[in-house]
Amino acid sequence: MPRWRALSGALFRVLAVWLVSSLTLLVLAGLLPDFRLQSPGGDSLTRTAVTAALGAGAFGLLSALVWPLLVRALLLVPALVLGLLVFFLNGSLLLLALDLIPEGRGQAAPETAVIVAAAMSAASSATSAFLAVRNDEAYHRRLVRLAGRRGHRARPAAGPATPGTVFLQLDGVGHDLLREAVRCERPLMPTLARWTRDSHRLTPWRTDWSSQTGASQLALLHGSNEDLPAFRWYEKDTRTVIVSNRPSSAAALQRRAIERTGDGGLLAYDGASRGNLFSGGADQVALVMSVAARRGRHNRSRAGYFAYFSDPANATRTAVSFVAEVVREIVQSLRTRFRRELPRVKRGGLYPVIRAFATVVERDVVVAAVIGDLLAGRTAIYADLVAYDEVAHHSGPAHRNALQVLRSLDRALALIAGAARHAPRPYRIVVLSDHGQSHGPTFLERYGLSLGDLVRAGCGLPVPRRAGRTPSGAEARAAARAALHRPEEAAGQGRERTAGPGSSHPLVLASGNLGLVSFPDVPGRITREELDRRHPALLATLANHPGIGFLLVRSAVHGPVVLGPAGTEHHLDTGRVIGADPLAPFGEGAADAVRRTDRFPHVADLMVNSACDPATGAVHAFEEQIGSHGGLGGAQSHPFLLWPVELTPPVPDGEPLTGAEQVHRVLRRWLEEAEGPQLPLGPAADELRHGVRPPEGFSPQDPAAQDKSR
Repeated sequence: MPRWRALSGALFRVLAVWLVSSLTLLVLAGLLPDFRLQSPGGDSLTRTAVTAALGAGAFGLLSALVWPLLVRALLLVPALVLGLLVFFLNGSLLLLALDLIPEGRGQAAPETAVIVAAAMSAASSATSAFLAVRNDEAYHRRLVRLAGRRGHRARPAAGPATPGTVFLQLDGVGHDLLREAVRCERPLMPTLARWTRDSHRLTPWRTDWSSQTGASQLALLHGSNEDLPAFRWYEKDTRTVIVSNRPSSAAALQRRAIERTGDGGLLAYDGASRGNLFSGGADQVALVMSVAARRGRHNRSRAGYFAYFSDPANATRTAVSFVAEVVREIVQSLRTRFRRELPRVKRGGLYPVIRAFATVVERDVVVAAVIGDLLAGRTAIYADLVAYDEVAHHSGPAHRNALQVLRSLDRALALIAGAARHAPRPYRIVVLSDHGQSHGPTFLERYGLSLGDLVRAGCGLPVPRRAGRTPSGAEARAAARAALHRPEEAAGQGRERTAGPGSSHPLVLASGNLGLVSFPDVPGRITREELDRRHPALLATLANHPGIGFLLVRSAVHGPVVLGPAGTEHHLDTGRVIGADPLAPFGEGAADAVRRTDRFPHVADLMVNSACDPATGAVHAFEEQIGSHGGLGGAQSHPFLLWPVELTPPVPDGEPLTGAEQVHRVLRRWLEEAEGPQLPLGPAADELRHGVRPPEGFSPQDPAAQDKSR
């Protein structure tokens, strides 16, 4: 913090305490008969207020200067006697302060002085505590102190000499956005700017076609996002809609990934997972969606909401910040409307509360949990901070409202880095993102109809006169419902859903600017030829719409085919291109990403990607989001990796880092580079939780078994 800001903040706190103390003196002078702040003939209200201010100032100075000397002189006095003396000494200081008021206007009986002094001390202490809830340094000291006491009970004071690793995910922050936030002369994120200059290196990576948290984080933590085509999709074999951030869906996706890889996850050995969709196999979890629906003996965590809010100071800080964030969102939303900024989406209803939950409650709980993990000396910690992603969805990725959130996230990173200095072992901090965000007006706002309406028109079905809106699928809404133990929302219950499972009508789902069209009555994946027979105008209607960049369909003759405007095609199996390549505007690697998704068993009958402006990177979300991610196009496909220089580079110079599965292998390699004991804390418990059986003859105390496990 700049010195002038620290000094101005301290001056403000002093003036605020002085004002509250003066008001307390005025109130007590009116209530207590033996206490007055006026001359015998009476004074004006202004003169009385000045007298109260002088008395409060004198009492404050004496308390600051004389009180520490009195306490030091009385250290040898028994505690009970000292407790009684405190009241009399405090009253004596007040009497002395009143004597310093000119013209003898301050007078009090000795017994009344004790009461007044106690009331003033309580008022000033409460004011100081209230102001401290917005002070990061005070907050940091309190979290370290509390977490240190808990960690001391759980682990020995001396930790291992090998370094631990902290992975901090800034949800939705793209590579180019972060680079701009740390490059300017007065950087938006000064902590990360200092790291990139001194101790870390910044590397971009490219997501899969499904550029959203579910697909990226499942691969980052569990090594595989196979058969995860979007944020939400329909599975014909089970007739269910899977939504990545629903607790039941997240648990199923995590279970599938573990079965596919045969590995418990990145955090399976002495790990902690905080604020994520998936656990990564961690023993310690808090705010993790995949375990939110079941809280048993093997996944209970003390670092969740209860552990955080059980401390009154934490509760006060977060409550004040929560209210301030709700007010800030209302003011920012009104300002956007009054200025007629475009594009924009509706931000009323419960959204201000949901935003405050993501930007304040989740952030504070996750940061406190990570600090506790650091002081407990855990080997691997992965935490997701979702604040920016939630605000950028509704304000825009580069809007000033979203950039303000980056400042608060930078302060959170500084808190965590400060706590790492108190940890029983050295720590390396890796900062990364799961995807970026692309800007642009929604498909509905730009063209006056939703994707579902366009599909119905192409199928010759009636289209509602009034276009329906598709609610946002942001992660914070589901996290808030899980925190409040509310039942899961029914998947696809927005108006974008045009039919139910088993219907002959198409089922349309949205995942940012990626749309999925399924025909529930057709077993397996429908072919291009069958679609042309059933709905001759559908493919041409979609491919030639100006808001759609390309769509993927499977042909019985040519295999997977990407269709674009004006009859352009890209045959993925042979590489044959008819006309201009419809994938060219989406950059290098687009064909590989689409080809990989086409192999998924649960890929939709039609995968529809919105158009993208190559010059600006603007896309059109099929949801109510002006900052979106989920498909190809723009900044959403380019997250970042910020890693300490003592680690080996993610990839050799010049080689691309592509896909979350490759990034998982990099993260796992970095954990192995610590050369620490990568051992589960409890082999039997680990087998029960993750389905991973420890090596035969395993013993945590056996060095040979430890070498075998590594």
